[in-house]
Amino acid sequence: MQAIILAAGMGRRLGEYTRNNTKCMVPVNGTPLIDRLLTQLSALQLKRVVIVVGYQAQHLIRHIGDRYEGLNIEYVENPIYDKTNNIYSLSLAKEQLQADDTLLIESDLIFSDRLLQMIVSDERKNLALVAKYETWMDGTMVCLDKEQNIVNFVGKNAFNYDDANDYYKTVNIYKFSKEFSQSKYVPFLTAYTKAIGNNEYYENVLRIISLLNQHDLKALPIGNERWYEIDDKQDLDIAEALFASEEDLLRKYYGRYGGFWRFPQMLDFCYLVNPYFPSQRLVDEMQANFRTLLTEYPSGMKVNTLIASKCFGVSEPYIIPGNGAAELIKLLMEDMQGKTGVVRPTFEEYPNRLQPHQQVAFVPQNSDYRYTADDLMCFFEDKDISNLVIVNPDNPSGNFIEKKDVLRLATWCDEKGIQLVVDESFVDFSDDFEQNSLLSDAILEAHPRLVVMKSISKSYGVPGLRLGILASADKERIARMKKEVSIWNINSFAEFFMQIYNKHEDDYKKACKKFVAERARFLSDLQRVPFLRVMPSQANYFLCEVLPPRQAHDIVIHMLKHHNILTRDCSGKPGLDPEKQYMRIAIRNSDDNRRLVEGLLKMI
Repeated sequence: MQAIILAAGMGRRLGEYTRNNTKCMVPVNGTPLIDRLLTQLSALQLKRVVIVVGYQAQHLIRHIGDRYEGLNIEYVENPIYDKTNNIYSLSLAKEQLQADDTLLIESDLIFSDRLLQMIVSDERKNLALVAKYETWMDGTMVCLDKEQNIVNFVGKNAFNYDDANDYYKTVNIYKFSKEFSQSKYVPFLTAYTKAIGNNEYYENVLRIISLLNQHDLKALPIGNERWYEIDDKQDLDIAEALFASEEDLLRKYYGRYGGFWRFPQMLDFCYLVNPYFPSQRLVDEMQANFRTLLTEYPSGMKVNTLIASKCFGVSEPYIIPGNGAAELIKLLMEDMQGKTGVVRPTFEEYPNRLQPHQQVAFVPQNSDYRYTADDLMCFFEDKDISNLVIVNPDNPSGNFIEKKDVLRLATWCDEKGIQLVVDESFVDFSDDFEQNSLLSDAILEAHPRLVVMKSISKSYGVPGLRLGILASADKERIARMKKEVSIWNINSFAEFFMQIYNKHEDDYKKACKKFVAERARFLSDLQRVPFLRVMPSQANYFLCEVLPPRQAHDIVIHMLKHHNILTRDCSGKPGLDPEKQYMRIAIRNSDDNRRLVEGLLKMI
């Protein structure tokens, strides 16, 4: 068996990365793609490797040199690489293609070592590796029958999103028998290039062959094996996360701060959203209006304030909608004067907006990081603070102060001249959630120094909308903050969500009740894991102490590498005991939660 690698392209979409390099010389986590590929091929005992070069050909040839002594490497040059596509590159190697059974591989791929072993060891002679279609994939798709015959190649122009669930993406690794190349592929390739030209793709020839209904080419789905095709800078960034070394793996994932829909097989137990909302009815309504929302301008602050007022039951002068709570937190913290009391551990976005000398931190002195309103009043009684910020329920501890006690704290702050900021982004996950919110005119007016923050991402399960609200009876502050945001700080999708939400409020309450029940069930399951001590929570996550000799980092890495589940290592978070290890585990739906527990139990 031999391998033919197509490496003639210019890789223009990679910009500066391919200005003086071929695409296959671009490094992923320090290793050029071609080096990784040739190392993988050297384990297969191939008779030869034929590389079709073009752009920066001599540079690539010098780079490869004679470092791969176990491989007999030959080169075929495409001198008009800038005027042709890969069908011409392959046609230049058609004599070599007919000389032996062949692995045909495109050079802009990165994939797990197992893929080549899978295709080589499969007894079927003519085979294409394929992956179930995901939204990040581009290029040629295929359709399979029940016997995994490839019955059609679907080009970009023929792609139909209604049929996407039936599509597979070609991984661009093929195995052709010598006989197939001689009798089918090369004759069709020659005829096709003569009739259509050289600015085409070799898959078009395979498409014609597949339409003959002779089932020459089979598909081998790769399941959850890792691979990525690197066409542009974003592809490179994602590939570096997928194939990061253990020491870099978490930094690559955590540093993304979301966007995990680009990793569709991964279960995200880091980011915190409601697994049971939005309802399908609400999603359908938004989808029905998608084109309008995409192509029309949103309203300005005046109208969006009115809609937020209607949606959340707070008068217009008391409320400001934001581009996520993050925008409002930044505005609020910049507007504060004097020192600010904070609880540690907590959501770091608040203390991160302060200089160390502006903070006075309270740290609960117990192993579960529980605290009460009385604890806060006692600690801050003699402290010189102008503001006090609490997250309720808190993150990551899940500690919760009941509403009546928060109101006592608000009264105490009023008497002390302290502004109290309560972030209730997770309050709708609490057991008695319908009674626990502070969002009402009566409460805000009774406590003029109270500011209530709420991220709509969390409990409403819509983080992609980037929507949050801030409410206070301090009308001057609200008016001042409204002037600080851009005229269109809310997009049309977020505006429409607020417009229609009240029609779906009953579904939301049902979702929250369903969540509360699932949290109790999940807690019971997690408590079966002997190396975790799970702390009580009124939020949609659990803080877990990792018991010796286990290390949180090792557990997180193991779950990501072996189960494609991302969890949060909280060890070292300010306020947590530095001598102990901690994880924060989000609560998803019951199927996902069971999968997590099963993975953890396999580590015993």
